[in-house]
Amino acid sequence: MSTYTAEIHWHRGDQKFTDNRYSRAHSWKFDGGIKVPASSSPHVVPLPMSVAAAVDPEEAFVASLSSCHLLRFLSLTAKKGYVVDSYADDAVGVMEKNAAGRLAMTKITLRPLVAFSGEKLPDRAALDALHHSAHEECFIAASVRSEVVIEPRLA
Repeated sequence: MSTYTAEIHWHRGDQKFTDNRYSRAHSWKFDGGIKVPASSSPHVVPLPMSVAAAVDPEEAFVASLSSCHLLRFLSLTAKKGYVVDSYADDAVGVMEKNAAGRLAMTKITLRPLVAFSGEKLPDRAALDALHHSAHEECFIAASVRSEVVIEPRLA
């Protein structure tokens, strides 16, 4: 078993609270010491009560899933003897009402664009199989109920 931690800090300051117009700006601090500015999404809480430049939980959720997929994919391709030069993903999460009528991240689409080099290059079937395995082995994907779609792209 492994345990992961994050410190979340928010302070009201001198803002009124009961009018629900307080700032949603807060920070995330991770075990390595990095501190990330965070806020509610402007799609959920309008500006200026949210901070567009900060990371919001919905973006972080999509990024977490994409990052997990990337890390599993890189590990699998290295074991197969493929050389990956670059990997980029334009991941998109859709928040809408789920079957229970509650807002939820219902679908996350990962669109990894991978560039390979060297003598051994995967064909489309091998690339699809690598992405399928990466998804199956991703700890974050195994933890969510949302539909996750992988649309691999070749560089």
